[in-house]
Amino acid sequence: MNDIHPMIIADGAFYPGQSGTVEVAAGQLPSGNQVSISAHVFRSYKPGPTLMFLAGVHGDEINGVEIVRRCLTNKIFSKINAGTVIAIPLLNVYGFNNFSRDVPDGKDVNRSFPGNSTGSLASRIANGLSKNILPHIDLAVDFHTGGRGTYNFPQVRYNSEDPKAERAAKAFASPLILAKKAPPKSLRRSSMKHHELTVLTFEGGENLRYDANSIDVGVAGIHRLLYDQQMIQVKPLDPAKKTILLNQSIWTRAGQAGLFHWSKRSGFPVRKGEVIGIIADPHGMGTDKRIVSPRDGFIIGHANSAVVSQGDALFHIGWKQ
Repeated sequence: MNDIHPMIIADGAFYPGQSGTVEVAAGQLPSGNQVSISAHVFRSYKPGPTLMFLAGVHGDEINGVEIVRRCLTNKIFSKINAGTVIAIPLLNVYGFNNFSRDVPDGKDVNRSFPGNSTGSLASRIANGLSKNILPHIDLAVDFHTGGRGTYNFPQVRYNSEDPKAERAAKAFASPLILAKKAPPKSLRRSSMKHHELTVLTFEGGENLRYDANSIDVGVAGIHRLLYDQQMIQVKPLDPAKKTILLNQSIWTRAGQAGLFHWSKRSGFPVRKGEVIGIIADPHGMGTDKRIVSPRDGFIIGHANSAVVSQGDALFHIGWKQ
């Protein structure tokens, strides 16, 4: 919670009512250019929680960058009347500039938390966030998309063992909410372990592509979360559809290589045994391989790649146990 004392982030000091941008040093490239984290800080005069909205942990996941950028441009965070918002639209600048998920050595920032000041560049970026910013945070949303060629229907993921996370996820009110444990060394998992910090993971769209629906859902979710935390007074619009709650998921994978065609896409319910796609022989000689749903549920993500190899992930199906 806020008080009359300044919030110290790296070289920046922010008193109640002050806003500004601070650069947190995180590493150096071979060219000599510094890698830093640009954090926009908005602090109200009135005490309240500190929320962080983070995007670009994976440099090629653009929808999250646009969601946070749009909130900054539309001055949503400038209108808070309680608490503090820290907005970081782009954490992995190197990956963004090179259309890459990772940093130069191929390491994943979101598998490097809490990080190390003397480790790899990914670890140093994670450490810069963990050391300088996370200690100030009460609640965070980390914005992501599907990976290469994979589309994720707009969804929020949270740790089912965290009641605060469940409430925040329901307040965000994305079309799908998935209660699922985070991967080891991810921001969400590390933050709870080392900082007792609740982090929601938003997933929407796929890498290197804008998805208007995912962006709109993300911006609306930020509005709702700020209202739920009593940081803004204007009540946002309710979601167009009722949120679907899920707590289990499984990937259906390609049994053979070939040309992939989906007949059912993310956001739709499926029945066990239902045909949801086919894999065709590119030479036109073999028999099409039907892809069937292994169970009843909802498609929460699907592959958009036209060409798939044996074992590739095709459909991510979730359900409520």
